[in-house]
Amino acid sequence: MAEVQYLGHACFRLRGRDGTIVCDPYHRSIGFDLGRLTATIVTVSHHHPDHDNVAAVRPLRDRVFVVDGPGEYEIGGVLITGVRTFHDTVKGAERGFNTVYIIHLDDLVFCHLGDLGHELTTSQLEEIGSNVDVLFVPVGGGETIGPATASNVISQIEPRFVIPMHYAMGQIDFDPPLAPLEKFVSEMGMKEYTPEEKLVINANALPADEEQTRIVILRPAHS
Repeated sequence: MAEVQYLGHACFRLRGRDGTIVCDPYHRSIGFDLGRLTATIVTVSHHHPDHDNVAAVRPLRDRVFVVDGPGEYEIGGVLITGVRTFHDTVKGAERGFNTVYIIHLDDLVFCHLGDLGHELTTSQLEEIGSNVDVLFVPVGGGETIGPATASNVISQIEPRFVIPMHYAMGQIDFDPPLAPLEKFVSEMGMKEYTPEEKLVINANALPADEEQTRIVILRPAHS
């Protein structure tokens, strides 16, 4: 069983028996504060202050293991694969690289897309795999994918659960600006939703219908 908490922007904390992972911790300069945050592992999708504030995360044990870039990593029973992608639609020529992370925690598969700027190629999809349980997808546009492309990427990956991130929620003004969550909700045909405090997911109790993707809106826990 694993617990997912949304800390705002593109930052999540995943907690399971094998470890605690923080994805893309941000600097308080974006207008939020992570507070007293601890973990065993931190993943960094790319080096911008709103995604790579590793110093804000303190160790739960002896040290924080930082995963930064493509490759395969195994830390205390947690398997992580980093897949090279781009922060734009022109193979990184404008904004550089981005790393998508596939995280195996407590018999579940999580995928954090970071600041993905494009639809995925066949080879990238092969590296990500076809068994993603929970997908964290940027939906606010601007320097990453917006609602329409996010919908397409969700269809490419076909996860069990989708949790949107990286949308307008009171951060500093980004240039170009981020779209509000409602644009993604509308794109996905959702008429209403109730934000949840966290997602608790058990590998032995996943939805029976593997073709049905459930969208989960988490309430940001930033302060």
